[in-house]
Amino acid sequence: MLGTIREFWRDQRGVAMVLVAIMLPVLIGFALLAIDMSRANSLHNDLQKGADAMALAMAGELDGRADSITRAERVALNNLIANSHHFGANDSPETILRDSGVTWRFLRSIPPSDDTAIRAQDVITDKITDAKNAIFVEVTVSPVGFDAIFPASFLSASVNNSFNVGATAVAGFEQSICETVPVFMCNPFETTTPATSKTIQQAFATGDTYSREFHILQTTGDPGPGNFGLLDNNLQSLRDAVAKGTAGTCYNRNDLTTKTGVTFGQINTGLNVRFDIYSGSLNSQSNNWDYRPASNVRKGQQKNICNKYSPVADGSALPLPPGVWNDPNNIAYSQKITSTSTFYNNYWKVNHKGASAPAIPSTSYPTGDTTQPASRYDVYRYEIAHNQVADKSNGPTNEVGTPQCFNNGKSPLPTADPDRRLINLAVIDCLASVNAIKGHTAIKADGYASIFLISPITKVNSNDNDDGNGAEKPISFEIVDVDGPLGNGSLDKALRNEAQLYR
Repeated sequence: MLGTIREFWRDQRGVAMVLVAIMLPVLIGFALLAIDMSRANSLHNDLQKGADAMALAMAGELDGRADSITRAERVALNNLIANSHHFGANDSPETILRDSGVTWRFLRSIPPSDDTAIRAQDVITDKITDAKNAIFVEVTVSPVGFDAIFPASFLSASVNNSFNVGATAVAGFEQSICETVPVFMCNPFETTTPATSKTIQQAFATGDTYSREFHILQTTGDPGPGNFGLLDNNLQSLRDAVAKGTAGTCYNRNDLTTKTGVTFGQINTGLNVRFDIYSGSLNSQSNNWDYRPASNVRKGQQKNICNKYSPVADGSALPLPPGVWNDPNNIAYSQKITSTSTFYNNYWKVNHKGASAPAIPSTSYPTGDTTQPASRYDVYRYEIAHNQVADKSNGPTNEVGTPQCFNNGKSPLPTADPDRRLINLAVIDCLASVNAIKGHTAIKADGYASIFLISPITKVNSNDNDDGNGAEKPISFEIVDVDGPLGNGSLDKALRNEAQLYR
């Protein structure tokens, strides 16, 4: 009997079944926990991807305009909150983000450290009047209930079998322009009354900018004390930046700094190469492709003068007509052109063998209405399209529009594309930025405009050297396009729009 007991005590057969019976609940528990963690991670990924996509798309609308928040919320409500996810509690079929409770708020800034929570001063509370300052958007997906398979309540009655999973994303918008000159203009349609103020894009879309002559680079203390419409480009040569059409750098729309002080000579010397005039320090660049003129440089220039703008005195050649100004002291813009034949008839007779001004379509009118009186840019393009650039003006000047001074044996003659009488510049709300306009303070551009140079820049005193310190007359131009959805799209290639996640 004793031997039988000892044998039974030493017998280890079947011990594995005992161990399995003990460990099986543990193994099943770990397996269920791994499945739950995988499901929770998948739910979080779905929610986070939805929040990220929504934040990026909304941030892409925060371009500093008055309707940026309205457009951002329209994108969110119409499209992005329809993104769906799985694995939430009772989410069969799929649960869409809308049902999960998506909220967002717009921010003017974010703390430099990700460990610091969004502060009250970062949040935009007035979406109407403060929309231009919205740079970031924070999207929050309210926590979604998650039912675990692992029976945690079996281990403890105080533990719940479900928990919540949420997601948050912060994205921001940055816009830069690379193909631009370091020059800006004040928004002439800005007023001190919000109800009557227009952005440059709104004014363009309604035709308010069309065919008007604008002036910039005033030397009368405008737009601000010591500021004459230049941007600080940190380059050695402002002249070269203006002549070539690019400052050699990209400007961040939210961080423009104006240049104080007068820079006589560099602007007119640089811009006038586009009219086939190589004056002062650029006298030796008439064979350099970087300083090439436009394909149509008709300007009423005296014959055989390449190093200075000397308008014809006897009327035998004429530039595009100047605008009619309501008020001699109005430095914003002239009246619109009301009649093509009346406005251009003398110009056409003098420059095109006595012919009357033809019916020129308004191809650059923003709404596509070709029946409007033609702008100066329309006339300029009409001459190119109908091979009338080479027409001679009246004698004795006999001026033609084809460049006569540029001579580059290695490169082809200048063509109409790209158009060298078009330049891009920033537009700033100077009334709203009255303090920052003094320079050395970051300013946000209201937008960018593509402008057509009507005529070369001259000195107030025609005897002054072009590179000298004599006062200059302003740049005279028409606006032919603006950035954004209200424009015609020609500026899109110069803009770099970047929406990126910050948190």
